[in-house]
Amino acid sequence: MIRAKTTLAAGLVSVMALGACEQVNTTTGRSAGTGAALGAVVGAITGDNAEERRQNALKGAVLGAAAGGVVGSILEQQERALRRDLNNDDIMITNTGDRLILTLPQSIVFPTDSTTVRADLVSDLNVLANNLRSYPNSSVQVVGHTDNTGDAAYNQDLSERRATAVANVLMRSGVAPNRIRTYGRGESQPVATNLTAEGRQQNRRVEIVIVPNAA
Repeated sequence: MIRAKTTLAAGLVSVMALGACEQVNTTTGRSAGTGAALGAVVGAITGDNAEERRQNALKGAVLGAAAGGVVGSILEQQERALRRDLNNDDIMITNTGDRLILTLPQSIVFPTDSTTVRADLVSDLNVLANNLRSYPNSSVQVVGHTDNTGDAAYNQDLSERRATAVANVLMRSGVAPNRIRTYGRGESQPVATNLTAEGRQQNRRVEIVIVPNAA
């Protein structure tokens, strides 16, 4: 019974993934395809018999695609607004289809070895806060990262304090505190090699992750 359910779910995921390929170049399309696949899986493992599971899988795919498409459309709108309003080319915005990730290099956020947000970045964080208030149905993760220079425990603490400092600016600018969570990853999640100055510079960063709330 378990094997039959798993096989059906896997088959439906493949079908929905193939169907989503034609739309993969848009965020809305990716979100709809992902939602359809997840909906199909949930539907496929419910029901008392094969026919009921098949019907539930189809219903789940339709509902999942609709929900995913809505999320993707909202993220696209929010991304366009951020790109329009933020006046800082050093802030990288990535739309993964289910979340927005803003990457802030340490060099534009903090002076060396400091947890005080640069005055010239506060205005950009205020713009972000205005955007978050305009799109309130999401949670916000502020994640600090360092390179591996120095003591790992110190880097962990520094990353936590920097995440908190950025979050405090957002909250002072009107973002509800219950929407924000802060995390320090220290040196544990590099995006580049720590063997070069350029790589270490990329690893010193704060990421702001905007995740739409489940419907």
